[in-house]
Amino acid sequence: MKTIEKVSAFTGNTFAIWVILFAIWAYFMPSGFTWIAPHISLLLGIIMFGMGLTLSIDDFKGIIKMPKSVLVGVISQYTIMPLLAFGLATAFQLPAEVAVGVILVGCCPGGTASNVMTFLAKGNTALSVTITAVSTLLAPLLTPALTLLFASKWLPVSAGSMFMSIVQIVLLPIVLGIVVRLLFRKQVEKSVKALPLVSVVGIVAVAAAVVAVNNTAIAETGLLILSIVMLHNVLGLLVGFFVAKLLRLNFDDQKAISIEVGMQNSGLGSTLALAYFAPIAAVPSAIFSVWHNISGPILATWWGKRTTKKQTEASAAGSRQIS
Repeated sequence: MKTIEKVSAFTGNTFAIWVILFAIWAYFMPSGFTWIAPHISLLLGIIMFGMGLTLSIDDFKGIIKMPKSVLVGVISQYTIMPLLAFGLATAFQLPAEVAVGVILVGCCPGGTASNVMTFLAKGNTALSVTITAVSTLLAPLLTPALTLLFASKWLPVSAGSMFMSIVQIVLLPIVLGIVVRLLFRKQVEKSVKALPLVSVVGIVAVAAAVVAVNNTAIAETGLLILSIVMLHNVLGLLVGFFVAKLLRLNFDDQKAISIEVGMQNSGLGSTLALAYFAPIAAVPSAIFSVWHNISGPILATWWGKRTTKKQTEASAAGSRQIS
């Protein structure tokens, strides 16, 4: 078990590298990964079940302990990214399927990797976990509704069917995971350290499958989509931070909300895009999965080092005053 835990910790810490490597591999050798595409919903369900296993009632107590910060985070999650996506799709006059793909990933809840990034940034990790949990549980209602609102300009959106899909592949697995944790706490706590390995394998497989299915389209429009995705993510991080700052939340909360807003559940975006739109609509989510696992660690590391430096300087100043 310890070996699995070590492998799990290693893959979790090097997550971005694996996503990039397998995405490149899938691009040049698509036949080795296209078989995964029909099983993407199952993979996402397994990832969400794993997320449920890591959640407890305490994670939702943040709603009571930090109501303002949680409210700001959840509202920011479901307004900033959809609006930015709609604005970018309109400004760059994207093809219909690509525009819908960008909007879809913008309407998804925060990704679980945001919790790790917030921890590395020395932000409010408890707040990050609560926002991720709440935004994910709201996804069956808000993701289809927002996609209908912003994407129907380009393509028809079946919000009702999308609602049922998210309930089946997100909400039910999470609830099942929470129930299993409540019933078998000791057994779950022994195995929970292996869950990052399951999540990494699942997300890498989803990203690789989407790239493999769309390698020809990526060759034609990949640079444009990459540019849009990078802008979307970076603007989300910036706007999320400044909204939290404007509302006078403390710096740790500002970092958590910035990361929550900027990092999306791109696996859900890919799954819904493949189910309800053309395969090319899943590409923005796949590229988002690669890119936000580059920008997130960079920002988190910078914030983390900056915070450590300030703490060291404050400690040194306090020591000098005492002496």
